[in-house]
Amino acid sequence: MDIETLTKRINFLYNKSKEEPLTKKELEEQAELRKMYVDRVKNNLRSQLKGIKKNSK
Repeated sequence: MDIETLTKRINFLYNKSKEEPLTKKELEEQAELRKMYVDRVKNNLRSQLKGIKKNSK
């Protein structure tokens, strides 16, 4: 799943939760999607930092 699709689904579930309670399955999906998002952001940041370190030597 690409980051844009991931973000849209996270936002959809967030907005839905403001209108009505999410089902157990939706809550589990939301938690998993958020974990995937955070992991991708961390990996991207690590890659950027490694690139800066290599270029500065």
